[in-house]
Amino acid sequence: MKRRAHNVNTVFTERSRTMLELKAKNQSSTDHEMDLALWYARQAELLRESRFDQLDVNNLIDELEAAVGNLRRELSSRIEVLLTHLLKCQFQPQRISRSWLNTLDEQRSQIAKLLDENRSLGPGVTDVAAKVYPLSVRRAVTQTGLPRSTFPLLNPYSKDQLFDFDFVP
Repeated sequence: MKRRAHNVNTVFTERSRTMLELKAKNQSSTDHEMDLALWYARQAELLRESRFDQLDVNNLIDELEAAVGNLRRELSSRIEVLLTHLLKCQFQPQRISRSWLNTLDEQRSQIAKLLDENRSLGPGVTDVAAKVYPLSVRRAVTQTGLPRSTFPLLNPYSKDQLFDFDFVP
């Protein structure tokens, strides 16, 4: 049986590379905790260079999932504010102000922009509106002083009405 000779330099090089990769991963994790902007830039660089083995995969997954969550929270928050102001306009029409109308316009503009940039969020708008509607009612009760029973139990506005810049109930 012929024995294969091991090159000491090859073994040393492989071990060194492994140690450097471990150090780079640990450094990447530390960068994530210390300087998020630097960490983002580093991960982007590694992706561009197809150096996938050096990515901080666990933190990258967490950050991507957090980014999607932030987009969903922003959509929910903006729809909640929009619904609150639609309710205020509908149930206190004598108090409609430029500020309220500006809020309707601003929320619709920002929601449209958010959905244009993140089309996958669009199909869930009706569900989001139904989910945040009770919070909008609570805000409307607090802001108007009207009793809870004044407002419908379920969201009375269609998706088209939510996004119609000319619709004011």
